[in-house]
Order: sequence, then C-alpha cells, then structure tokens
Amino acid sequence: MTPIPPSSPADPSLIAAEIGRRRLLALGAGAAAAGIGWTALGPAAGPARAADLPPASYDVHLFYYPWYGAPSRHGSWLHWQQGGHQPPLDVGADLYPTLGPYDSGDAAVVAQHMAWVRQAGVGVVATTWWGQGGYEDQRVPLLLDVAAQYGVKVAWHLEPYGSRTAASTVDDIRYINARYGAHPAFYRDARHGDRPAFYVFNSLAITDWSPLAQVNAANIVLTQTTDVSKATYFGGLYNYSVPTDFNGWKGIADWCRANGRIWAPSIGPGYIDDRAVPGNTTITIPRENGATYDRLWAGALSPDNGGSPDWVSITSFNEWHEGSTIEPASSNPPAGHNYQTYVGAWGTTGAAAEVSYLERTRHWVEEFTGGGGPTTPPPNPDLALRRPVTASGWTQGYAAVNAVDGDPVSYWESPNHAFPQWIQIDLGSVRDVSRVVLGLPPQPAWNARTQTVAVQVEELGIWRTAAPAAGRAFSPATGNTATITFPSVRSRYVRLTFTGNTAWPAGQAFRVEVYAT
Repeated sequence: MTPIPPSSPADPSLIAAEIGRRRLLALGAGAAAAGIGWTALGPAAGPARAADLPPASYDVHLFYYPWYGAPSRHGSWLHWQQGGHQPPLDVGADLYPTLGPYDSGDAAVVAQHMAWVRQAGVGVVATTWWGQGGYEDQRVPLLLDVAAQYGVKVAWHLEPYGSRTAASTVDDIRYINARYGAHPAFYRDARHGDRPAFYVFNSLAITDWSPLAQVNAANIVLTQTTDVSKATYFGGLYNYSVPTDFNGWKGIADWCRANGRIWAPSIGPGYIDDRAVPGNTTITIPRENGATYDRLWAGALSPDNGGSPDWVSITSFNEWHEGSTIEPASSNPPAGHNYQTYVGAWGTTGAAAEVSYLERTRHWVEEFTGGGGPTTPPPNPDLALRRPVTASGWTQGYAAVNAVDGDPVSYWESPNHAFPQWIQIDLGSVRDVSRVVLGLPPQPAWNARTQTVAVQVEELGIWRTAAPAAGRAFSPATGNTATITFPSVRSRYVRLTFTGNTAWPAGQAFRVEVYAT
C-alpha cells in the first residue's frame, strides 16, 4: 500500500478569491436571482487564516460528512437531492446551508469548513468513511491537506457498507493507517499512546468482533452503544445519536475508567429529517433556540453522569439530512420550502445566528478543557505502555507482551503450578516511580480473586523490594484492578513477582501500568 503524503497546500489567498464564485456556481442562476447571498461572511469573503482562529481542543471530535456533490465539480447532485428534492433551491434537508448545496471536493469549501471547525474551538473531525476506494475515501486526501493548514486532525467514522464484517473492518483500519497514517493531519491521541481513533457506526449489527484483537493495541476502536457488555473487544464507546436523556452514562464512564476504555459521549443541537426522509417516524428533537445543545453539553460534563469524559463527540458538523448540524445555516433560505433557521438561538438574528452554534460550541469546549487551548498529554502517563517486557515464562499464547500492549482483551499468564513467577518491564531510562496498577480482563467471567504480588526495582545493577509480597484483591465490581503504591524510587526496570493466586495456579495480568512520582 502506497501511503498518501501531504500535497502542496492550496494558496489561502486563492481560496479566499475563489470561494464566493464557486458558491454561486453551485447555487446556479436561480439562486442568484432569488437574492440568496453568503450572509455570514459576505459574497467574496474567504475563510479566516489559521493563525487568527481560536485554540483547538483535540479531545472534541465533530462528525464530518464529505459526501456531497454538485454539478459544478462532481457532474451531478450528490446527497442534496435525497428525498426526491431538486437542488439548488430545494434540498433534502430541513435547514439550508449558508454555503448553499456545495461540493465536498471543492478545496475552497473544505477550507471554509476547517476554518469554521477551528472557530468552534474543535481540533478533530471524524470523517464518514464507506469503504476502500469509495466516494468518501476519494475525498480524504483533500480533507487531510486542507485540515493540516488549519491545525485540524482527521479521525475516522467507519460506516456499515453492504459487505462489512469484523474481518473487513480490521482490513479497513490497516488500509487507512497504511495509506494516510503518515499525513500530519492524521489524528493520534497523545494521551493514549499516540493511537488513531476509529468510531464504528452500527457496530451491534455484527455479533462477533473478536478479530479486532489484531489491531486494538495500535488503535482506539469505539463501538456505537451504551451497553458496556457489548464493548468487550473495543477500546471505547460512543452513542452518536443525539440523546434525550443520560440514562446509564455514569455507569459507562465509571466502567471505562476502571477498564482502560475511552468514553466519548455524543451530543448535538437537535434532530429533524422530515424533508430528507418523507413519511418518516423518527422523533424530532427541537433545538429550542439553543437550549437543547446547552442541556446536552452540560449533561455530558456533569458529575451526576460520570463527570468530564475522555472525549466529547458532536453529532454533527454537517449531516444536513438529519438536521443535527452546527455548520452555519442560512438565516434567509429559499422561500416556499419550509426551511428552518438558527434565528433566535441565544437571542441572535441574521449573520450572528448563522454562526451561533460555532460560537456556542467554543464556549462549551472551553468549559470542557478548563479554558480552551490544545489539550496536552497528562504529566503522568503510563510508563510501561508498549515498552520491552520479559517474564519467567508464560502458558500457551498468553505472552508477556500482552500485559503492556494496550489491548483490552489480551493478557499474560505464567506457567501453571510453578510459583514463584515474574514479569519485568524495561522503562527505557531511569525514572522516579511510585505506583503500579495491575488489571485482569474486566469481564464478569473473571471472578474475584486475590493474587500475592511483590514489586522489585533495579538501580545500578542492584535489585531491591519496593513493595513487599501481599495479597492484591481483584473484583469485577471494581474493574478487576489493583493499585500498588510505594515510596518513590529511581529505577529503569520494574519486576512483579507472583507467589499466589486464589482462583488459578498462575500469575495473571491483562495490563501492567507503571507511573512516575
């Protein structure tokens, strides 16, 4: 697979000059005659420069849709005609874009989108993706190149194309990494091992996701569900749908923290798909002049619902068919089509209303991040993650590397009936360490047990005991996790020695984490 390097960036001045003209081409003469203008920015304005935009949080992800086409570039309308509509004035959406029915292959449009994403204080777009070589995959190189100019990163929303299986999803993840992983706009989470993020939509349609064990160590793969029992083979959960309540969210947050998973709850401004899906029965979630968006943001961050999550995912930037957009929508849409607008949101009108959801998103991003700005890795990461590891031995395929690979399923198990046994991590350099966290697989099938474990450290060739042998309790009720703390000690190597296990005659760990003082 040949990777896609970044191409030469588009000249921002050319983008600014072109974007107004291309909007009129996309709209056609009928729109111009109707007096539809680009009210948010002015008919000839271009996107703001990246240097002039607010800081971005890379823990906030916007679901993004590059699936639109227009005759000016694609040769025909794509997606805008959904529901039997006839663009450019009549589109398959209950709101009308400020940019009109645009083409996702237009660099000027993508540049404006990325500028708006940054205006909202967001640093990541999770782009919809429908298979290798598909229309949305063809839009990726342009999206990556323009996103890089605006300091935006690109994650992946893997959709349920017709032949998708768990095995094909593994292939897709490998394909995306190989083809796009070298690009500077390719999203990697610095706080979780620099791993890319893959949201899997409609994941419950497949019952056996065990093939994900092949890619979990190097990727964060999230399942679309609020049922943690369905997340065994995944690295996290999200809900995508705009919620109407927070039922079970605290339990999800607590479970994810206890089991090393990512919780990325999805919130949004509202939902309506009446024009895109005529005769539908999907419940409309009204925007209530912005009150819905505020309520969902506040709920996602509330301690009552688990407190601040790892990421917040927003549904959506531009899923126009479902009316869940925060992309600017026209305050003066074509008459006679019963379009809604953002007018009235937080008391705004006109151009201010069109960008009101961008501005309100920035407010909530700052609430989430504690003042805004790029999120940075925590000062105390897991020092053992994917470090060299050795052991006194292991049984069957449960090798020592499984304890530090970040995979939420694999684990190390020592030879049976042969205590004592040990596992040892090379931190790469001498560090001041004071805490070790051990975890067993979180499934209830791993019943409660107590393992007798000691911690030894090495400095200048001398081994000494940092924490003496003691019973370490593991219980599914508390995430099957045990934390061992001890006075700060300098060491490059950390060894755990197992001399007992009340449930199995071997030492066991699906993760071993080491933390600095």
